[in-house]
Amino acid sequence: MRLVLLGPPGAGKGTQATRIVTRFAIPQLSTGDMLRQAVAEGTAAGLRVKHIMDRGELVPDDVVVSVIANRIDHSDAVSGFILDGFPRTVAQAEALDQELATRGIKLDAVLELEVDEDALLDRIKGRADDAASRGEPVRRDDNPEVFKTRLSVYREQTAPVTEYYRSQGLLNVVDGLQPIDAVTEQLAAALAAVTSDQIRSDVR
Repeated sequence: MRLVLLGPPGAGKGTQATRIVTRFAIPQLSTGDMLRQAVAEGTAAGLRVKHIMDRGELVPDDVVVSVIANRIDHSDAVSGFILDGFPRTVAQAEALDQELATRGIKLDAVLELEVDEDALLDRIKGRADDAASRGEPVRRDDNPEVFKTRLSVYREQTAPVTEYYRSQGLLNVVDGLQPIDAVTEQLAAALAAVTSDQIRSDVR
């Protein structure tokens, strides 16, 4: 299973990715982790990434894609992987498709955790209020104004990615505001349907 997991901040991607990893025995590929690993391994891309990050600059798409391409060549990703936090733009999605095509493979499915932004914002405000009432500092991620900015950036950058994958027939959308177990079961059902389609296609 080669998967992409999409969803706005606060939608529960990390939790669901961990469950998918356990169920399908595939690695979760986080762009941040991969960049740090490339630097630690001293690869050509890693050395370039290190210099860019040392200067405090954003890592360009071609470098990120190169690091991901190197990572999916590792033995633990032979049977599949789940990409969490990538691609963020259509350009990245197109570059990923090209890298996969050169290896004779392709994505099996794209999973999106869809959430009502007002409900999500209410959830964040509730967490912030709870922390404040206990005299605890409010996590930066739970600052409503910061969170609104992150949502806005996600909406602008990633909405086109959703449509890109929808046009390829890969997109599976699940309501991310359901109870965690319900979300997990719906994602599993979507992936079971994908597997069944693949089996029927192989038979034909």
